[in-house]
Amino acid sequence: MQDFHHNRARALLKNAEEIFDKQAVLDSVARIADQLNTRFDHNDNQEFPLVLGVMGGAVVFTGHLLPQLTFPLEFDYIHVSRYGDDDQGGKVVWKVIPRPTVAGRTIIVVDDILDEGETLAHVKERLLEMGAKEVILAVFADKAIGKPKPVKADLVGLTIPNRFVVGFGMDAYGYWRNLPGLWAIRNEDLNQR
Repeated sequence: MQDFHHNRARALLKNAEEIFDKQAVLDSVARIADQLNTRFDHNDNQEFPLVLGVMGGAVVFTGHLLPQLTFPLEFDYIHVSRYGDDDQGGKVVWKVIPRPTVAGRTIIVVDDILDEGETLAHVKERLLEMGAKEVILAVFADKAIGKPKPVKADLVGLTIPNRFVVGFGMDAYGYWRNLPGLWAIRNEDLNQR
């Protein structure tokens, strides 16, 4: 069984197309860091933000972003999952909520991808209901799905095509989050299970 999964994981990349290389990925993270530093680095009159990484896809993006931020911040993570009918949005369940208080604070939510947008829209709404002063959505990748989304990211690293992408935190069947660039997987390779 282990060999089956090993071979399956390798087969996913066999016909994949690299759409962004490592340097493009790193440049996009630096751009987001610069935007956040411009806003928060020199303002002594405001409280410093709480940064919340959305697990598990955002772990790579968050790990690259945080060391580039030059202002004091508090960090925690959240874990949300969507259950039910994906076509109807499903029910968003919080597996881990932030430990530090959210009330009255500026929250920066860091996520790997803004796809359909249902989950991030829910996260933003819930944090505002918990009393957050402001919620800033920083996403590594915004997928161009060709239709309106219920939420817009405030900061975007890369806009990606409406294809299934792996790398830099994004996975296929749990594999390839570790790739330094972004690779688009062919649909026919995804459907061979």
